[in-house]
Amino acid sequence: MRILSRAGIMGLAAGFVSVALADNPISVYHYLADPGAAADDTYFYVITDSDDPAPANANGYSIKALYGFRTKDMKNWTDFGIIYDARKVDGIGDIWASDIDVNPKDGKLYIVFPDGGGGGVGLISADSIAGPWANPVSGGKKLINNWGGGLADCDGIGWCFDPGIFFDDDGTGYFTFGGGSSDSRPARDNNNDIFNIYKFNPDMKGFDVSSKTHLKIGGPKAMEASYIHKYKGKYYLSYSTADLRIAYGMSSNPMGPYEYKGIFMGNPSINGQNINANNNNHHGIAEFKGHWYVAYHDRRIANGYDGLEKIPAEDGQANPNPAYHRSVSVDEFFYNDDGTMKSLTFTKDGPKQIENFDPYDWYPALTSSKQKGIRSRSNWSLGKVAEHLLLPLSTKESWIRVSGVDFGTAATGFVVQAASTADGDKIEIHTGSATGTLAGTCTLKNTGNKNSFAENKCEVEGLKGIVDQIFLVFKGNRDSTMAIKAWGFEGSGTTPPEPQKPFGGKAWAVPCKIEAENFDEPGTGRGGDVDSYSESDSENHGDSDYRDGTGVDLYKKATGVVVGYNTEGEWLEYTVNVSKAGDYTLYAAVAAAGSTSSFKFSLDGTDITEEISVPAASSGEENYEDYNKVKANITLPAGEHVLRLTVVGAWFDIDYFNILEGKDAPDTEPIGTDAIRNSVAFKAQQYESYRVFDLKGKQVGTVNLNGASAGEALRAAGYIQGVYMLRSVHGDRKFMARVTK
Repeated sequence: MRILSRAGIMGLAAGFVSVALADNPISVYHYLADPGAAADDTYFYVITDSDDPAPANANGYSIKALYGFRTKDMKNWTDFGIIYDARKVDGIGDIWASDIDVNPKDGKLYIVFPDGGGGGVGLISADSIAGPWANPVSGGKKLINNWGGGLADCDGIGWCFDPGIFFDDDGTGYFTFGGGSSDSRPARDNNNDIFNIYKFNPDMKGFDVSSKTHLKIGGPKAMEASYIHKYKGKYYLSYSTADLRIAYGMSSNPMGPYEYKGIFMGNPSINGQNINANNNNHHGIAEFKGHWYVAYHDRRIANGYDGLEKIPAEDGQANPNPAYHRSVSVDEFFYNDDGTMKSLTFTKDGPKQIENFDPYDWYPALTSSKQKGIRSRSNWSLGKVAEHLLLPLSTKESWIRVSGVDFGTAATGFVVQAASTADGDKIEIHTGSATGTLAGTCTLKNTGNKNSFAENKCEVEGLKGIVDQIFLVFKGNRDSTMAIKAWGFEGSGTTPPEPQKPFGGKAWAVPCKIEAENFDEPGTGRGGDVDSYSESDSENHGDSDYRDGTGVDLYKKATGVVVGYNTEGEWLEYTVNVSKAGDYTLYAAVAAAGSTSSFKFSLDGTDITEEISVPAASSGEENYEDYNKVKANITLPAGEHVLRLTVVGAWFDIDYFNILEGKDAPDTEPIGTDAIRNSVAFKAQQYESYRVFDLKGKQVGTVNLNGASAGEALRAAGYIQGVYMLRSVHGDRKFMARVTK
C-alpha cells in the first residue's frame, strides 16, 4: 500500500511550526533507563534499557532488553520497541546501560552493551534502529568478558559495564567501559582510573587489544557511564560521579589524556525540585542538524512529577519504587565560546521541534509526541525485526498525539493497520486536544484475534496547512481488544508520485558522452522510484549552483562542472536509450588524491561492471585536479533503461563518462599532457592560505601550504588522519585532501 504524498512545494510554502514543543519524558507508557544517543543526517537515535520487568516493590534492577527510538524533528518519536532481548540470546545475562553510534564508513549503527551487571561487553550492529541486530565480532565472541569467551578481560576494573562507543570523523571506532572501584583500579577524587578505551579494527570484527589505554581523569570520584563525543576538533570524556552528577574533561586525542573541566549536568531537577529520586544518573550526547542534545533518565513517571500518570509496574502494582522505575527525557544543551560545556537545563517541554511532521507517510503505530492510556508489546526473536504494537486501554482516556503536522492543501483520508477482537472498536481523529474538533472516525474491522491485521480507511475533513496537534483517540467497550501496527494519512490536492525524468527531457542516446552533473531530474512524491540520486547530506559542498536544491556536490572546473565530494553509497542515475543491443566500451574521466576510490555502474538495478578503481593523481598533489581515464567493457540491451553510477570507495571527482560502440573501442577523448589534465590542474602552492573544513562542513582551522602538498601540510599542522575540504582564503579554489598516518 502506498500513502500519497503532497508535492514538496507545499511543505516549503507552509513553513515550520514555531510554537510546538516536545514533552518529556519521550515515552510515558513503560519504564526506560540508561539512554545512549547518536545521529545521522536523517534521524536522531536513542536506545534505552528497560525497568519494565522490575516489580513494584523492587529493591534491585531487573533489566533484560534494549529499546530503540528515532525522530526527525526532536518532537515526534517512533518507538520500535524491543530491538535486542537478552532473554532470547544465548550467553548473555541481563543487558544494562548500552550505547549507540553511527559508523560514517559503512553507515551502520553499532551498539555496545554490557553482559549482565558487570561481566563483560558485547557488540551488535544493524542497518536500521529497528534491526535485525547481529554480532559482527569474529567467532561470535564478546569484546570483553571476565569469565572467558571475550577478546580481552576486564583488566581489574571493579564494574565491567556501562560501555560507550564513538566513531571519529574518519570512521575510526573506539569503545570504553568501566565503573566502581577496585584495589588495582581505584576511583578517587582527582584521581580516577576506572575506565578503559580500545580502538576497533577497521572491519569492526574485533579490536586492537594492544591499543588498551586507561582513561584516567581528575575531578570528583567517578562511578560509571564513560561517554565520548567530539565538538570542534576536541574530544570530551563525560562520566557519572559518585555523588550522582555528570562530570567531563577535554582532550585533543580520543584516547586522552583528558583534562578535567567541570560538571555539565547535575542530578535532574526542575525549579529546585529533584525529578530523579536523588538517584543514579546517566546520559547520551549527540549532534543533530546543528543542535546538540542530551538524553538522560529521571524518575518523572514513578514520582508522578508534574501530573504524570504513575503507570503500574510489570506486576500490575501501582506506585512502584521510583529508584528502580526510570524514564527517559531529552534536552538541548550548549557550549561556551572556549568549547567548555554549559550546564544542562532540565525542562518539562524538551527541545523545540526543528521541522514539520509529514503525515503522508506510513508510520509505525507508536509514532507520537505524547501518549496517554496506552501500552505496547514487542514480539521479538533473534535475527528478525520485532513486531511492535500499540495496545489501547480504550475504555479510559486513551490516545497518542502528533505535533506540528503539515497537511499541505488538505488531507482526505486516514489509513490504519490494526487487529480487533470486538465490534465497534474505533479511532477518532481530533485536533487541538483529545476532545477537540473531530476530523474523522475509523471503525475497525473485527479480525477475530490480535494477531490478524486488516487495513481500515476513513475520510477526514478540516485537516489542512499546519496543525499544531493531532490526536488519535482509541475507543471501545473493553480494554485490550485492539492492536495497532501502523497508520498514515492520504491527501487531496496532492499529485500521485511521478517517476524521475531525463535531464533536459530526453533520454541519452547511446552511444554518447554524458556529463556527470546531468543526472536525471528527481520525481515527486515518495518511494525509491522517484529518486534520481542519493546524497549523504543535503548540503552542496561545491561552488557551483548548476543543480541547485539537489545537494549533489558540484564544482566549477576549467572543463565545466564536475561531481565531487563523493562518499560511499551515494549514486546518480541517467535515463539512456540504447540504439541497439551489444558490446560497448565505457570511459570515465575521474580524479582522486589516494588509491582507495572506486565506483561501479548498474542498469535497471543489475550491475554491468565490477568495481572500477580510480587511479591516484600522478602529480603527487592532493588536490583532485589531476584527471585520469578509466575503462570498462559493458553489454547493453536495446531500448530505454536507467543507468546508475554508485560510489564504492569515497573521495573522487568525476567529470564525464563516454559510452562507445564495440568492445575495447578506442577512446575518442583521451586525456594527455595537453588535454584535461593541463586545462584543469593548478598549483595549490599559488594559493597558500586555506580554510580547513571537516566532513560535516564545519571549519576546524586554517593551513598554509607553503609549497607542500595539502596532505603533508595538514599533517605537519597537527590535523589527525582523515579527509578534509580546503577552501582558499583568497580566490575560489576548493578541493579535498587526505591526511594519512
